[in-house]
Amino acid sequence: MARRLDYSARYPLHTTEELYAALQSRDYWEARVAEMRKYSPHNEVISHEVSDSGIDVVLAHTLPREMLPEIAQTVMRKDMVITRKESWGPFAHDETEGTFSASIPAGPGSLNGTIRLFPTETGATMRFSPTAKVFIPMVGPRLEQLMLVNLVDLFRAEQEETSRWLAEDAKQLEEDAKKTV
Repeated sequence: MARRLDYSARYPLHTTEELYAALQSRDYWEARVAEMRKYSPHNEVISHEVSDSGIDVVLAHTLPREMLPEIAQTVMRKDMVITRKESWGPFAHDETEGTFSASIPAGPGSLNGTIRLFPTETGATMRFSPTAKVFIPMVGPRLEQLMLVNLVDLFRAEQEETSRWLAEDAKQLEEDAKKTV
């Protein structure tokens, strides 16, 4: 039986338009991946494509086996290579929706979900709804729960990096505007 949760990343100082503009920027994704290197040393942006139909991003995260929780080490015999994909639809009426997935070669399960970016009275919110499924009897439910707990930690770290990046981007735009006056 798969496990599911909902997580909302709130951005009280930013609009959905600012967040979507960040998602369109390869510099934003590179900054996010650089921040994630604090938690696992090997991360990279594999591809980033922006078109009229939306945004598609592929990231690679490598977690050394010794960094994995003991229960995960019983299943994974070498470093865990995670390919993460995010796809966002076009931005319309101050919101957009997307999907995400994470896959592990020879991994015993799946992780996927939906994302929704929408405005709130105080700014913007990204709501993540992931579903984790592990196909191993007995340990599957424990690994699913572990995946989701770690995913919430990842979402929080990405939210902090996104807020930092948006604040720096706004500061840079302000400085550039002063130079042209």
